[in-house]
Amino acid sequence: MSAAAPGRVGIVLVSHSAAVASSVAALAEGLAGGGTAPVAAAGGTPDGGLGTSADLITAAAAEVDGGAGVALLVDLGSAVLTVKTLLAEGDELPKGARLVDAPFVEGAVAAVVTASAGGDLDAVTAAASEAYGYRKE
Repeated sequence: MSAAAPGRVGIVLVSHSAAVASSVAALAEGLAGGGTAPVAAAGGTPDGGLGTSADLITAAAAEVDGGAGVALLVDLGSAVLTVKTLLAEGDELPKGARLVDAPFVEGAVAAVVTASAGGDLDAVTAAASEAYGYRKE
């Protein structure tokens, strides 16, 4: 959705659905006031089906990598496994790429807002992870 910005943490949203990943990216960017953090959606498979794609994830991470790290937020099981595999391989994702344990929608919003405000990778990761504590009652 938005290209790399030097000095800003990049955010990649990995979903089994291209529509879900793109919609959550648009929501997060909108709630961040159109922020300055680079965000990319990596949803579904290259042929438009449901699933996850290592190629789409690596391309999205490269797109948003401005040298300050890349936070990867995922929706479900195989997305987690795919990102963990890419991180273990060590050369597929940009240096400083990190899988973030966070709820997908709330975590994405918190990550984009924090990155847009200039937060570093640790701050972005913490903000996204803290979204588990958001109460809705």
